[in-house]
Amino acid sequence: MNPILKYDKILYGLLLGIVIPVIAYAILLMIYDQLDAWDILSGTGLAPNFRERTIGLMAILANAIPMQMANNRYLTNAMRGIIFPTLFYVCLWMYNYGFELLGINV
Repeated sequence: MNPILKYDKILYGLLLGIVIPVIAYAILLMIYDQLDAWDILSGTGLAPNFRERTIGLMAILANAIPMQMANNRYLTNAMRGIIFPTLFYVCLWMYNYGFELLGINV
């Protein structure tokens, strides 16, 4: 039996799908704050919530990396596990920011 197949579980994918975006959000927020402190990147002239909206979206997209790694290793159950939290995060992002961007009043 292939030792990598022990990771082909939905629970393993769920854990990855929940943890990866949280870690990515924290890292991206630290990078953005540091660039702002160095006056390399400024938020002037942008929408008031542009920073948190963009960082949140990039953190959600960070799930594409473990998804592709699971796909390359044929870990289909782990891929299924990654999809559920990703869909939850996308729905949460859409509820918080998407309707405003689309001009829909909720």
